[in-house]
Amino acid sequence: MEQATPQGFRRPDLETLLPSVLRAGALLLFVAIFLFFAASSPLFLLPGNLLSIASQSAILGVLAFGLTLVVIAGGDNALAGGIDLSLPATMGLAAAIYASLSQAGQPEAVSIGAALAAGLGIGIVNAFSVTLIGMLPLLATLATMTIATGLEQIVTKNATILVETPLTTFLGGTDGFGFPILAYALLITGAVLILVTRHTPLGLNLHAVGGNPLAARAAGLNVSVHIAGAYIASGLSGAVGGLFSIAFLGANSNGSSEMLLPVIAATFLGVIFSRRLIATIAGTLLASLFIGMLTNGFQLLNVSSYWVSGIQGALTLLVVAVTSVRSKV
Repeated sequence: MEQATPQGFRRPDLETLLPSVLRAGALLLFVAIFLFFAASSPLFLLPGNLLSIASQSAILGVLAFGLTLVVIAGGDNALAGGIDLSLPATMGLAAAIYASLSQAGQPEAVSIGAALAAGLGIGIVNAFSVTLIGMLPLLATLATMTIATGLEQIVTKNATILVETPLTTFLGGTDGFGFPILAYALLITGAVLILVTRHTPLGLNLHAVGGNPLAARAAGLNVSVHIAGAYIASGLSGAVGGLFSIAFLGANSNGSSEMLLPVIAATFLGVIFSRRLIATIAGTLLASLFIGMLTNGFQLLNVSSYWVSGIQGALTLLVVAVTSVRSKV
């Protein structure tokens, strides 16, 4: 909406200005923090360090892509909207299954298939709980998070399993120019999902379902099917994140629950890069790189990781608050 001035000109109101102001502010903050780290640590701008940031961001990015799809289809309401708290636990379970089967000498195809099947299974349970049973996504995915965490501990017996397979060697390696394969994987995955969510009927339908379920249903869309599909895709993204993680670390990770806040932060921080303050894959990609840069810069400066978590939480709270206020304008 626009308001007319006495001179006959129209001035944009808060709803129009807010996305542009936030987007410009976010980009300035991104650049300012980058320059601060570059000036504070001589190691920050080294090509090897920048490539390391890209590799680290691949794990966070692919998990956050899954959550972004859920938020797009389910809406951004903090209680009743789309959320998937089980993503990091799914990552841990998939990595544990892949590592244990690989260590047992199973064929690579079997290990990869089992890891992906685990993610698919968690996604199906989430979809069933939310769309058919009608559970709140927050509670449903909290339950599956607990289940996945327990299954991971059963598989690994709470031990770290070292892994070196053709898949981990490939994903953890670099190309002829020294560019990490994981960074390629992040960018390719992001590009494919951007095309799907922006330029295909499926993507447009997901936005329609999340934006106004009643109108989408009136237009003939099966709302439940689209929401269920988003949760299943999210489960698969958790499994892919597990494969990325084990390739980066060379072992399964028992601390996957620590990824929950960064995944939520990347998804909702990405909102500020959108023209309409909504979750997008492109915004999530930028936010994942931002968080990766933030974590890496603080490590170089020997700053406690608790500060990173605090900043992520504060920024996420700010974005959620701003979008909530905008929805009431």
